[in-house]
Amino acid sequence: MTIRPIVRYPDRRLTLLARPVTAFDATLRELANDLLETMRAAPGIGITAPHIGVPLRVVVLELDAREGAQTYVNPEIEWASPEMILHREGSVSMPGVNDEVQRHARVRISYQDLDGNMHSEESDSLRAVCHQHEIDQLDGMFWIQRLSRLKRERLVKKFEKMSRG
Repeated sequence: MTIRPIVRYPDRRLTLLARPVTAFDATLRELANDLLETMRAAPGIGITAPHIGVPLRVVVLELDAREGAQTYVNPEIEWASPEMILHREGSVSMPGVNDEVQRHARVRISYQDLDGNMHSEESDSLRAVCHQHEIDQLDGMFWIQRLSRLKRERLVKKFEKMSRG
């Protein structure tokens, strides 16, 4: 397992649509392990392959150390509740800044595991927010695009200042 360099905002690779995984092999397992180590070192609770410059639809989440990490390959949102919630979000690609983002309170996603088996999962609260946040990233939408222009500009200025200092 290797800690890989994280792509930093505003790198263009964070705006690209990630490609579906088609090979469920040792290379994919190595990528998932590297994502987990990189996320823990960041530190973070979620990471996608695009965060380390790999344009594939792979997400690793670890919301609770006791539950352990979960890898989602080719995840897609199948259903989202009409109820919305606000949750504070940030990114390993833009450390040190965060803000409230409006998301669906519950979602159901479909995904594959590392062996290519299909699964479905319903989630709410933090896990639902993470599913939406990371799938947005796979679709080339960085989380700050969900903010108003004014909030986004303030966060970008703050991040630029922190990055220089």
